[in-house]
Amino acid sequence: MYEPPRPTALAAIVSLLRVAARGDGDLLSLLPSKAYRVDAGWLGYSRRSILLVNEPELLRDVLTDPLGIFPKNDLMVGALEPLVGNSIFVSSGTVWRRQRQMIEPSFSHMRLSKAFAAMTGALDDYETRLDELAVSGGQFSLDLAMSHLTADVICRTVFSTSLRSQTAIDVFEAFTVFERTCAQVELRRLIFDPPFNDIPQHAAVIDACERIRKHLGDLVDTHLADGASQWDDIAAEIITARDVETGAGFTRKELLDQLGVMFLAGHETTASALTWAFLMIGMQPQVLQRMREEIATIAGEDPLTLEQVRRLTYVKNVFRESLRLYPPIPFIPRVATEPAKIGRYEVKRGAMIMIAPWTIHRHKKYWRSPNAFDPDRFSPEREHEILPSTYLPFGLGPRVCVGAGFATLEATAILARLVRRYDITVHDAARVRPIARLTIRPERQLMCTVRRRAS
Repeated sequence: MYEPPRPTALAAIVSLLRVAARGDGDLLSLLPSKAYRVDAGWLGYSRRSILLVNEPELLRDVLTDPLGIFPKNDLMVGALEPLVGNSIFVSSGTVWRRQRQMIEPSFSHMRLSKAFAAMTGALDDYETRLDELAVSGGQFSLDLAMSHLTADVICRTVFSTSLRSQTAIDVFEAFTVFERTCAQVELRRLIFDPPFNDIPQHAAVIDACERIRKHLGDLVDTHLADGASQWDDIAAEIITARDVETGAGFTRKELLDQLGVMFLAGHETTASALTWAFLMIGMQPQVLQRMREEIATIAGEDPLTLEQVRRLTYVKNVFRESLRLYPPIPFIPRVATEPAKIGRYEVKRGAMIMIAPWTIHRHKKYWRSPNAFDPDRFSPEREHEILPSTYLPFGLGPRVCVGAGFATLEATAILARLVRRYDITVHDAARVRPIARLTIRPERQLMCTVRRRAS
């Protein structure tokens, strides 16, 4: 059975030396071999205490956090602050509850019946671009292609407008700089700094964030200038949202924070998973054939409808397996704000509690052939084998990703449309190495060529 690329797990000190030698900030390569076997255990290469928690019941207690003592980790909050401020993705406590109450009505725009039109429109436009590449034979970056396509989908959903090609490229390049530079800084802080030690961000991080927020600001300002009542989308709902107690709305900076999180989380995570999905499909001809057979059986040659996409069980399971092997957010770090006990482990204030979908999804105790690409593990006949709280690509608890259904439908539609119409060849696929910064991406961009299939 095909096992896609992954870092070789080594002893803890060897893993640390490997990451230090490469200097790329890759957190996956930092994980020791024991991380894939233990229920929980200390990771011992940091000035702060780090408890890795894999056991389903324990991690559920941390992520549901009924006592409110395990908020988002201070390193992650500090890293993301220049990009998304104190938005709903990183805030905690009463601030998070206020933001959630104000933003929740906008989630109605992510209703699948409404969002499917945005997905279809973005795919129609992107297929025109792929048709041109098929004729010219030119190479293109799979990472950038998926980022552009998913960013266009979310832009149409949030702002009711398509995303200009150059804007998509600028955002992709700036986010790449942000992830790379931020990861290198945060890895050093993880190893050498005590908890709650606030330091300024690197100038390259600030510059990348300002570039991204400039593009978002232009979109927000268009809505503000026209009046939110002229629009029927997520941005308009958030612009007009009011605090139930004070009647106050979001400031412009807060709007950029909240809409920025929706835009970036709404496309970068899906783009990451789709990049890995196309890589693995290309290495498994029998998987590609089954996908095409299912699409032909359900839709024939007709344009795919929402109901047909919902029935593409195997195509969806290919995406679900891609999320298992390459969860876009590989680590969900929390911090203990007071001494606590997690299972048999006593943690002190400032300890990092590391929930890692990357290790849980590949844990030898919870998964059969954990490193193998096997979409059928999600089939109706075998899905009962998946233990509760061992599959968490969208998180868990009250902060579970509200866009999970949206992302799954979007990715299923993209996979179905593109594999039905094109043969996509990834070059040097065997040499790909995954690295984790904020999301899991290939170490270098995956260059591809595309060929239009005969009708």
